[in-house]
This record gives sequence, structure tokens and C-alpha cells, in this order.
Amino acid sequence: MIFHHLYAITLAFILDLVIGDPPDWPHPVKWIGLLINKLDEALNKGTRKKRNGLFMLLLILLLVLAATGITVYLAYRIHPAAGIIWEALLISTTIAQKSLRRAGMDVYRPLNTRDMAKARRKLSYIVGRDTADLDEPEIVRGTVETVAENTSDGITAPLFWAAIGGAPLAMMYRAINTCDSIVGYQNDKYADFGWASAKLDDLVNWIPSRLTGFLMLIGSKSVHNGWKGRWAILFKDAHKHPSPNSGWCEAGVAAILGVQLGGRNMYKGVVSNRARMGLPIVPLEAIHIKKTITIMHRTSFLFLLMLWLGGLLFAITNSWL
Repeated sequence: MIFHHLYAITLAFILDLVIGDPPDWPHPVKWIGLLINKLDEALNKGTRKKRNGLFMLLLILLLVLAATGITVYLAYRIHPAAGIIWEALLISTTIAQKSLRRAGMDVYRPLNTRDMAKARRKLSYIVGRDTADLDEPEIVRGTVETVAENTSDGITAPLFWAAIGGAPLAMMYRAINTCDSIVGYQNDKYADFGWASAKLDDLVNWIPSRLTGFLMLIGSKSVHNGWKGRWAILFKDAHKHPSPNSGWCEAGVAAILGVQLGGRNMYKGVVSNRARMGLPIVPLEAIHIKKTITIMHRTSFLFLLMLWLGGLLFAITNSWL
């Protein structure tokens, strides 16, 4: 069965890389988001918001696992090939390699032609910070941080869970991640209601984010920092990020590129100072967006290769028992 999952993962990887997520196609994550918003309106009130938020999360996960598990089971009952194809289609909706590349290039192109207004506008679509007054290095920083962070959240983490439990666990991961992205904020409205979603998202990303950071460094050549220096930056700076997981990818990219990430961000006029990661050996320039996209693609492929090696090792070990 593990090889069925790996076949499906590989097909999903190719489908996402080639087709991606066409905006006019039906997408399960959109439906999950709509349901989360409805439950948010209905349950995020009263004095027991933390309990209500946990109930919302469990209900979402139950529905997603049931719907995915039943349809995958029925597909495999028809024929193993049907099961693999159906799993691949579902898993492909949980990863976003082509979408992430497009988002980065949408900022890079106007930035490269000095159309700063358009570059700021395109950046505003993928970050929460204020972008109206950002100069080139800050536009680049926002884009690089987004692509780096989402290499794990948007690609390797769902692949990791798909390798363990096929499409049902990949969809479960995406449902948790979507809950966190909608209600997992530390503010008056969501601090209690989104608590369970935020904590579970941290938990399911713990292993994938670290594996992703390691593979970034293993798979990338760099003239900056040296081999030992890059690993030192990763282990020293990854913990500086407010998220227990995102820093592993951002620190990895910073170490490879020889740039410094983090710093001063503005959110609706309010200053937020993020710890700095990496050493400012070279200034941030538009080309670093393309280099980060290359790191994302290379790391994603290495992650897929690692899953296959793990599957083969698991099969060999089982044959000896």
C-alpha cells in the first residue's frame, strides 16, 4: 500500500508542477475555507470560545477525513489504478509548487523592470504586511520570506503526511493549515477560538519544516557562509522566528543566499520588529526572488526523493521481518 501512496504522490507532484491550481477549477480547500468561515460566524462567541474552536477544528477534520477516506477506499475497490489516480488528484490540491512560483515571479517581473507600484501591489496579495511604502530590498525580503516559508507549508508538509497516510492525511494537513490561516491569530477575536487550530498546525509542521530546512542546505550550493557556516546560521537563527517552524525555511534560505531576512514590518500601521536571520553579506536584490524559487523547486524534488528512499527502506525492512 505504501507504494500506491508513493505513486500517487509522484503523479500529484507532476500534476501540480504542470497544471497547478487553475482559479476557475473546483478546489477542496476553497470549500473547507467556506465551511470554516460559516462555523467561525456561528461559534466564535460567548465565554467558551476555546472549547468552541476545538469543536470546530474536530468537526472539520472529521468531515474531511471521512469524505476523503471513503472516496479513496471506493476508488481502490474499483481498481488500484483508479485509487492511485484519485489519490493523486486529491493530493495535488494540497500542494502549491506552481502557484508559489507564480506568486514569486509576479513580484519579480515588475520589480525587475522598475515598476515599483505594481511590484508592491503584487506583494500585497501574498503577505499580510503593509506594502505601500516598501523599497526594493523590502519588497524582495517579503517575497523571499513568503516563498521560503511556504516551501514547507505549501509543498513538503502535505507530501510528508501523504506518504504516511495517503490523500486522507494530506487533506487533513491542508484542513488544519487552512483553519490556522483563517482563525489562528493572536488577537482579541481569535486568541481563544483559534488556539486549537494554531497549536495543531504547529505540531503537524514540526517534522516537515525541519526536514525541509535540512534539505535546502543539502541540495543548494552557495559561495556564502561556507558549509559549516550555513548550518550554524540554520540552527542559530531558526528559533528566532515567532513561529516554531517557519524559521527553519527562512533561516535556510538566508544562509544559502548570504542575505539577512527579518526586520521591521508594518501591519495596518502598527510596527512589528522581527528578529533578523542570516548575515547581510550581499544586499537583497530582485534576483534573489528567482534564486529562492530555484531553492524551492530543488528542495521539493529532494523531499520527493527522500520519501521514495524511505518507502524503499521500509519495504526492505519489512521483508526481513
